Amino acid sequence: MKIVSCSEKKTRGIAKRLAQTVAHTKSRKHALVFGLTGELGSGKTLFVKAFDTPEVTFRKRAFKEYKAHRPKAPDELVSQIIEAHTLFKKLGITSIEQPGFEADDILGTLVEKFSSRDNLYITVLTGDLDTLQLVKNDTVTVLTPKKGVSQTVIYNEIGVKERFGVAPEHLTDYKGLVGDPSDNIPGVPGIGPKTAAGLLAEQPTLENLYRNLDKVKSKATAKKLSDYKEQAFLSKHLAIIRRDVPFTISLENLIYNKQYTKGLIDYFKKLGFTSLLRRLEYISESTTNCSSK
Repeated sequence: MKIVSCSEKKTRGIAKRLAQTVAHTKSRKHALVFGLTGELGSGKTLFVKAFDTPEVTFRKRAFKEYKAHRPKAPDELVSQIIEAHTLFKKLGITSIEQPGFEADDILGTLVEKFSSRDNLYITVLTGDLDTLQLVKNDTVTVLTPKKGVSQTVIYNEIGVKERFGVAPEHLTDYKGLVGDPSDNIPGVPGIGPKTAAGLLAEQPTLENLYRNLDKVKSKATAKKLSDYKEQAFLSKHLAIIRRDVPFTISLENLIYNKQYTKGLIDYFKKLGFTSLLRRLEYISESTTNCSSK
């Protein structure tokens, strides 16, 4: 079995890409919802969707500049996200949101709750590489868009190490050093990816690095680390995905029974999802033919 967790950044990425390709005016307005529906066609048995909420998060309280540079979401995108809630409800898929936390924290909590289960493989679908810290062997992987919505990359522990030079569990230490411009996390000025990976190869955690600052070979690097120690630890704190979001859920809540009811098909028609409806018609005909044999 697999849990497929889809964070909000994934849906935003789908919206941007599908908006360029969906020709019908009515469908273009619902590109995000159309993308979400397409993502559910992979045959997995368990699904859950994590949403952000507009409330201030603990990260924003810790650092008021967190994500401060991001522009306000366009009204059209907001309306599509609201429509996405309706879609998941009609599909019978569990959605989770918790004020004060981000969608990634919900995904982290789901991983914490279920990753130790036997014969359970978790795939996190997201456009946010912050979730790579959740990767564990091949039992917890991250699937992210590469180009468009048809090309994707799946990250296991080896893939994370190849891209960043550190293991998934040390990505927060890495971000404590290099920061993350997309979230306005500052890191240590003058410490880039290559230097950070090299430092963490010697001392795998930020705590160990600062306990052994005298062992850093470059005096210039050691001074930068010393001057921005507080900022480095704040950056790591902001990058850590929480795994203790307060909500109760069981695997049974996540079971997805793919049933295309008349109400659901009428809903797709209202949104103008003509190509999706043609696909559903093919699935229905295939099922009927198999049943008659």
